[in-house]
Amino acid sequence: MAKPRASFICQSCGAVASRWQGKCEACNEWNTLVEEAPSAGIGAPAARNARKGRVFALEGLTGEAKSPPRLLSGMTELDRVTGGGFVPGSVLLIGGEPGIGKSTLLIQACAALARRGERVVYISGEEAAAQVRLRAERLGLTDAPVELAAETSVEDIIATLSTGRRPALAVIDSIQTMWTETVEATPGTVTQVRCAAQALIRYAKLSGACVILVGHVTKDGQIAGPRVVEHMVDAVASFEGDGAHHFRILRNVKNRFGPTDEIGVFEMTGAGLSEVANPSALFLSGRDGSAPGAAVFAGMEGTRPVLVEIQALVAPSVLGTPRRAVVGWDPNRLSMLVAVLETHGRARLGQHDIYLNVAGGVKISEPAADLAAAAALVSSLTGAVLPHDTAFFGEVGLSGAIRPAPHANLRLKEAAKLGFSRAVAPPGPQDGEPSGKVAGIVQRPIRHIGEVIADIAALGRAAPASRAARAAS
Repeated sequence: MAKPRASFICQSCGAVASRWQGKCEACNEWNTLVEEAPSAGIGAPAARNARKGRVFALEGLTGEAKSPPRLLSGMTELDRVTGGGFVPGSVLLIGGEPGIGKSTLLIQACAALARRGERVVYISGEEAAAQVRLRAERLGLTDAPVELAAETSVEDIIATLSTGRRPALAVIDSIQTMWTETVEATPGTVTQVRCAAQALIRYAKLSGACVILVGHVTKDGQIAGPRVVEHMVDAVASFEGDGAHHFRILRNVKNRFGPTDEIGVFEMTGAGLSEVANPSALFLSGRDGSAPGAAVFAGMEGTRPVLVEIQALVAPSVLGTPRRAVVGWDPNRLSMLVAVLETHGRARLGQHDIYLNVAGGVKISEPAADLAAAAALVSSLTGAVLPHDTAFFGEVGLSGAIRPAPHANLRLKEAAKLGFSRAVAPPGPQDGEPSGKVAGIVQRPIRHIGEVIADIAALGRAAPASRAARAAS
């Protein structure tokens, strides 16, 4: 019988190689292949003493389908991201950069649930129990009956959770520190992360407890460990933020029991994370409406309308290749938008340095932000100040045509609620009418990018004195 050979497993993507090499051929990462024992690798001879399979019943698609019950956490923004609360028996994976506030958010959610009489268990694999108590004392949560432990053995954790009353919520912080005796690998490796997560998911499904796994992130913002873990869990959320700003965004990436791309907005304070009921007002606070190159984008994050400011700076370049710098938006989309403005709008941007920023550190990926970015670019190029009470949204095509954006009425209602009186948007798909009619909003329907440039150029001609005054000051 042939002697089993060791496997080399990539710690970035989980690919298996028969020999060591400097670069993983699956994900192109360098120095990520680690040797692991044959019994721990993928494809190990585990079926030697396998039992015979049993016959199970099959069902049809017809039948009564009930919505899963929900367990409200007591934090409105967290419940919004999870689709209306935690689902018993589900597993949620939360990732984020170190120090962003993941543990603070979860200890606050645990305390809110425990105060309502639910059994909540917090397992810390990175910090000692005394450190978690210090954080709870700083947040004023010491009166909450949260059960706390510092443990990394998955078998001991599952045995402890199985004693007594079934916990409504169990937090594992973090999955990269957990290890199981079923595999021979170092804690934190791909095999240990995958097997530890699999054991905890099996416990959640059998017991009906909701389990939250905290995951580290890599330098490019992806959750560390094998991507198969993200497919195993029921929901994946990313906790985003910037140390220079005081707000944090919990973004839903995957959810089997609700909508995806939902966001919850929190503000980091001395007493922990506080919920932000109106994120648009927070993102637009401190806005200077008297400077050119700023446009307000009425966007959508999941089912929530959010208004953010897009800032642009267009300056003559002294370099052979003009510089393009983008913060909070897709750089490839900016290159496409500049090409469309050059070709169909005759805006001379090719010999200028372009800097584009989404104010407040917000990251947007919606194509409907094209129109607001184009308005900001042309405003900065011409020196025309856009109206302070005007919001923009619409997708720009390669032909220069403006395509309608979904949920136009929700965007307009959010703009009207914040005091905006005008909106520049493409007409809706029905009979060339505007995208929607909302009280208090005067809509300017446009169909081509050239119309936006003409309107902004007219604003620039109408206010030359104000530009001269700004230049003199």
